[in-house]
Amino acid sequence: MSKLNGKTAIVTGSSRGIGAEVAKNLAADGASVVVNYRQKAPRAQKIVQSIIDAGGQAVAVGADLTAEGGAQSLVDAAQENFGSVDVLVLNASGGMEADLGEDYALRLNRDAQVNMLSTAAAVMPEGSRVVFVTSHQAHFIDQTATLDAYEPVARSKRAGELALREQIPALDAQGISLVVISGDMIEGTVTATLLDRAQPGAIEERRQAAGKLLTVQEFGVEVAGMATADVPTGHTQYAGGAGHFLD
Repeated sequence: MSKLNGKTAIVTGSSRGIGAEVAKNLAADGASVVVNYRQKAPRAQKIVQSIIDAGGQAVAVGADLTAEGGAQSLVDAAQENFGSVDVLVLNASGGMEADLGEDYALRLNRDAQVNMLSTAAAVMPEGSRVVFVTSHQAHFIDQTATLDAYEPVARSKRAGELALREQIPALDAQGISLVVISGDMIEGTVTATLLDRAQPGAIEERRQAAGKLLTVQEFGVEVAGMATADVPTGHTQYAGGAGHFLD
């Protein structure tokens, strides 16, 4: 049997990129999946259709996690369509967008993450798993400087991770585990594209330093695997290596 048969997963920010790959991998492992998008409904529906065509179950739900009611709409959709919320993948992130306000990175990467977690945790049963997706550049920002253009995002994501970790004792009391997966810059993501635009050559420089950067597909497999990984709550998984940051 697949590990997630009979389980329901919400994957935030899953209409494209890493989130879309995570959604497809969770569905392949048996989960019914809520695919979340902010604006691009056709793109999300395409992901849903690919899951259905492969024999899985999924539904697309439009929700801005920084807006009132956004998190609740995802939880409601999971319960109404599939009956539960057993896995929550906190993948949505941003902050390099120029038109969403100076505080957008912190609102999305910290405040919205905590709100999404608390909203989902209210209905998640014992044995559920929360996976927070971050980057080495954010996870290690207090020890290792990152690209200037990425620093505000990195600091907001680190603030989000710390805020989520503060919830671990309360989650533990409910039998819900929270784990973190951190990856290097990922080939083909929007963030990588924006960074290379802001600082030409930045991704090639990071690629040379790391030796290899994971693709979206490769990282998606790693993230999805954390939904059932046999690791304790609070564990941090480093995908693609983190030697440059750990040295």
